[in-house]
Amino acid sequence: MQSELCLFDMARGEATVLLRHDGHIEAPNWHPDGYLIVNGDGRLFRVPLAAPALHLIDTGHATACNNDHGISPDGSMLVISDKSRTESSCIYSLPVTGGVPVRVTDTVPSYWHGWAPDGQRLAYVGRRGGPFALLTCTVAGDDEVCVTDAFDHIDGPDYTPDGQWIWFNAEREGAVNLWRIHPDGTGLQQMTDDNAVNWFPHPSPDGQHVVYLAYQAGTRGHPGGLDVALRLMPAVGGSSRLLTRLHGGQGTINVPCWAPDSARFAFMRYLA
Repeated sequence: MQSELCLFDMARGEATVLLRHDGHIEAPNWHPDGYLIVNGDGRLFRVPLAAPALHLIDTGHATACNNDHGISPDGSMLVISDKSRTESSCIYSLPVTGGVPVRVTDTVPSYWHGWAPDGQRLAYVGRRGGPFALLTCTVAGDDEVCVTDAFDHIDGPDYTPDGQWIWFNAEREGAVNLWRIHPDGTGLQQMTDDNAVNWFPHPSPDGQHVVYLAYQAGTRGHPGGLDVALRLMPAVGGSSRLLTRLHGGQGTINVPCWAPDSARFAFMRYLA
């Protein structure tokens, strides 16, 4: 399989390939200093925009990282989800340049997805005796709060830049839609209502848009290797529009992927 790390330019309405890799890499994050972070084969890599290539990030014992990783608002820290020392995914933090992982979540499974814009709390999904719930905790791992568990499955929580909302995808009675909720668990709103299977919403840093992944109707879970679409909708809600079609799914935009100026975002597509 060949992976293509792509950048979508909002003004031009088109994607360009930054890096082609003969292997499987996933889930780009965009660092404000001009590089991306992706995962592959349990490790994380830095990809400079100016000279695209994979540079290994030292994550210590965490060598079974999945695609749920991201960067702190100030750019100094990295959060990862890894199962090297646990039976399932656990969240850790470390310097963005690499270093020793510090465990965040006491309970597994926990899959990171969002960092509050004030840098104080993380949003993630985890199973705590029932279906996967939307949870938050401090960056140190204290004060775990269940924001909502009122669905058959929840995934992909990401904060708006003002910190007032957490967007996420959730399944209820077979339908997978995008929702948003205040971090205190109030104000739940459904944001999509169509036949697509909608995953991984990411609000833009300027607060104007939300990009998300749309599977064809009837898709179960969020598999890879399918014909999917990236769509854009207003952050206040409303009709979405098609940005691009691609071969992908799992790994395409699992985590926050916008450039800090909201002019571009990064995504993965795959060639068999």
